[in-house]
Amino acid sequence: SWFVSFPLDCVKAGIQGQRIDTQQRHGGRRGEFRKRRAWEVAANLWRSKGVAGLYAGVTPTIARAFLVSGSRFSAYEMAIWTL
Repeated sequence: SWFVSFPLDCVKAGIQGQRIDTQQRHGGRRGEFRKRRAWEVAANLWRSKGVAGLYAGVTPTIARAFLVSGSRFSAYEMAIWTL
């Protein structure tokens, strides 16, 4: 299920990574700042990198999830065995 929802995480990261500089120019008007919306971030990712942009970093994320889940399961089993 994480693989299916991963593009949403990439879009979220794109939104969170926006600059908060109020001096940034937008539309030729100085001092005006407009944050990009989720659809704009997703469209920009799609145009610039294609499907690969929506899944950037999925391999290390799934590998990390595998390791974390395995270690939690092992810790749980060890705790049950100890009790």
